[in-house]
Amino acid sequence: MFKINENFLKMPKSYLFADIARRVNEFQAAHPERSIIRLGIGDVTKPLAPEVIKSLHNAVDEMGVAETFQGYGPDGGYDFLRNLIAEHDYHSRGVDIAADEIFVSDGAKSDCGNIGDIFGTDNVVAVCDPVYPVYVDTNAMAGRAGTYSNDKWDNIVYMPCTLENGFSPELPKEHADLIYLCYPNNPTGASITYEGLKKWVDFAIEQGSVILYDSAYEAFITEDIPHSIFEIEGAKSCAIEFRSFSKTAGFTGTRCGYTVVPKELKCGEVSLNSLWLRRQSTKFNGTPYIVQRAAAAVYTPEGQRQIKGTIAYYLNNAKLIREGLISAGFENVFGGINAPYIWLKTPNKLTSWEFFDKLLNEVGVVGTPGSGFGPSGEHYFRLTAFGSTENTKEAIARIIRNA
Repeated sequence: MFKINENFLKMPKSYLFADIARRVNEFQAAHPERSIIRLGIGDVTKPLAPEVIKSLHNAVDEMGVAETFQGYGPDGGYDFLRNLIAEHDYHSRGVDIAADEIFVSDGAKSDCGNIGDIFGTDNVVAVCDPVYPVYVDTNAMAGRAGTYSNDKWDNIVYMPCTLENGFSPELPKEHADLIYLCYPNNPTGASITYEGLKKWVDFAIEQGSVILYDSAYEAFITEDIPHSIFEIEGAKSCAIEFRSFSKTAGFTGTRCGYTVVPKELKCGEVSLNSLWLRRQSTKFNGTPYIVQRAAAAVYTPEGQRQIKGTIAYYLNNAKLIREGLISAGFENVFGGINAPYIWLKTPNKLTSWEFFDKLLNEVGVVGTPGSGFGPSGEHYFRLTAFGSTENTKEAIARIIRNA
């Protein structure tokens, strides 16, 4: 008889955001007259930029003409997009990343999970706590996490991010082969300085570890902090970086991102760049041509102007949430300056899910329970700035009235 991957049986029964959706849908079915404002999942609401739409239309037209029709694309992405990424996202910041070190994909979430394919299952994984669930869940599926009990996996090294350490983890005392970092951080909205990131790069080089660096929210940075781990000397020998157009340019439904695997990054004599190319060319047929053309439009002068306007819109929402919560008497409110997320301590010692239920039932606002991101997220809660400004103002007004 066939066998299944029994690692799946060890996992909690549902993905965090699927559980939230189920609860909200049940509430909505029981109370159809109630208005629900969703500030939980990090999905954007503003439409794609006009330049992106124009490029999409042009690319669709190209696909209808024999002379410009495109079939299977290059394994790592079309050169027109990879060169633009290299120039605008790296060379402009003084970082020497080559086009063939960039692999275009259908998003950072996929790459953050799939990257594990090129690493052995006996590698020790370290994650920040709280953490984006995909990092943990995909390693659990691969068999690296061990056994799940008391809201933890016994083979995962958890690096607590707490109020006491400013939501910035300490270097792990245990050895870790694969270290996941996300800055600006999801879910806490915390950022990292050049000095702070250099500490991690030096640690990884010393330990022989690889940093898996998720910088999906770098476009929201407003202060003088790193946009890329490769701005740090030595990082190309110890890090892989994931980027996304989802939040930067509203591609959550269009799907496009990329991963940078430097050629300097090796395990002995084996290049991880070549391993990732082998993985992608075998398991992935590439991001559609029309989507890559749309992503390229992001880098035009008009495209840049348009997406920066949208990012400013979301950052203003973040400011409204942060200042509104503070005015309502919430004493511990974080994030929203270099990130589109607000991280707050629940009032009156409520658990994360108790506060979720309170907001949903009493004011019709949906957020994300911090405990869903890991043990250190208990008694915290995440709100996103990706709603409309109208809904954001209304949500905060409801919370203030109920405070």
